[in-house]
Amino acid sequence: MLNTPRSLGGMLVAPHHLAAQAGRDVLKEGGHAVDAMLAAAATIAVVYPHMNGIGGDGFWLIARAGQDPVAVDACGAAALAATPEWYRERGVQQIPERGPLASLTVAGSIGGWQQARNVAADWGPALPLSRLLADAIHHARNGVATSRSQAELSISKFDALANVPGFAEQFLDQGRPPAEGWVFRQPALADTLEQLARAGLDDFYRGDLARAQADDLAAVGSPLRLEDFARHQSLVLPALSTRLNGATLFNQPPPTQGMASLMILGMFERLGITEAEGFDHVHGLVEATKQAFIVRDAHCTDPAHMTVDVAEFLTAEAIRQRAGNIDRQRALPWPHPGQPGDTIWMGCIDQYGNAVSFIQSIYWEFGSGVVLPQTGLLWQNRGVSFSLDADGAHPLQPGRKPFHTLNPAMARFDDGRTMVYGTMGGEGQPQSQAALFSRYALFNQPLQQAITAPRWLLGRTWGDTTTTLKLESRFEPALVQALVDAGHNVEVLDAPFSDTMGHAGAIVRHADGVLEGATDPRADGIVAAH
Repeated sequence: MLNTPRSLGGMLVAPHHLAAQAGRDVLKEGGHAVDAMLAAAATIAVVYPHMNGIGGDGFWLIARAGQDPVAVDACGAAALAATPEWYRERGVQQIPERGPLASLTVAGSIGGWQQARNVAADWGPALPLSRLLADAIHHARNGVATSRSQAELSISKFDALANVPGFAEQFLDQGRPPAEGWVFRQPALADTLEQLARAGLDDFYRGDLARAQADDLAAVGSPLRLEDFARHQSLVLPALSTRLNGATLFNQPPPTQGMASLMILGMFERLGITEAEGFDHVHGLVEATKQAFIVRDAHCTDPAHMTVDVAEFLTAEAIRQRAGNIDRQRALPWPHPGQPGDTIWMGCIDQYGNAVSFIQSIYWEFGSGVVLPQTGLLWQNRGVSFSLDADGAHPLQPGRKPFHTLNPAMARFDDGRTMVYGTMGGEGQPQSQAALFSRYALFNQPLQQAITAPRWLLGRTWGDTTTTLKLESRFEPALVQALVDAGHNVEVLDAPFSDTMGHAGAIVRHADGVLEGATDPRADGIVAAH
């Protein structure tokens, strides 16, 4: 897949074709980019449930045509009852990866949908919520064909999830992992989406849906209660930014790792590398990633508990100094703890130039695995990033936000182009963003080629335990050997297109209104345009 689709009327890219088409249809009916993205967000929560859902969190970058973006933080906080003592009273010394005790943070995604609508309130008439949720309701009620990735992950994660409350009833076929193409229906989730369409999105936190969710969570043993839902507020914040030659890059503020994505590209530009795909390109970005992750891990957490302003790390002088730590020939030793993650990224630019970069996540594949019977919601396990050690990097405290790998990206070029781009993939998100952006913007590769080209990942994701530099098998053997000789701990994956590298996408709008889009051949998505 190397051809880059183009259009003039509006474009949405998503890792599942039904979500992309749902958003595209809203654009055709006169909806703006936020309308279209909300329709796509609801749909992909239904059709790609192993990667995301409304029982998780979300983050938005939203830019009105010609203006810088704002960030929407739809991150849910830890339950007020969730303390280290609460877990130890239950004989738990470390937060479990799955099950009710992993379901300890509020799902913020729906609150983000409402804040996104608020941001776009003066963009013109919005389509009714009932229309924006219609496709999602239809697919939940009538069924959707199981995707390849959902079928494969149902097999590989079966032992961890099969006995989690509600999981088998929702996601297994008579107790067994479903085959690709199996039609699965989610009637309780359809009812929930219909309730949101009738009562409004705030019902999720302060209405009948909130009460139903709180009751179900308490019944299975989660620390979440109704008060935690009532306290939740999604936020509209200034986006982080940094300046490159010819473009300004934007990303999410903490508790996400958006600052790392910006730092990587800022440092890489200062290395002065002029050619893509060789040793200098890959080594330079990997070493910039290490420098950015050192800063991220030292400082990035819930903003209420931070002592520094991460914007200080994005100034030209700070990035120049950090880039000076990179050895152009040798790899910095890197045993490093990684963050697994399962997420979707979607992007939209409408015919007027309004742009959205969006991420929605339940953290690991299938999240906690807990499915709430009254609402059909699959709950996230984002809280496993907390530590029960008070001296840990992210100690569990009531009402504290967890660290997030999520970071949708956007760029404004001096020549009038706007770019939205991003990926899923935990630790790999800033790395794949850097690979994509550098190939397209710095080395002038066509947009689709920049996504299709072989990728790498330093660290671990998707539940891996190794912290190697993982390469897809399409890299030239001479480059692989050069990386090994430089001291990188290289692992060549069997797959030429590996899900480990995430599911990336991008849209670019040129000054004349022409849109270009690209989607990842590693996923099940399309570029949908009109």
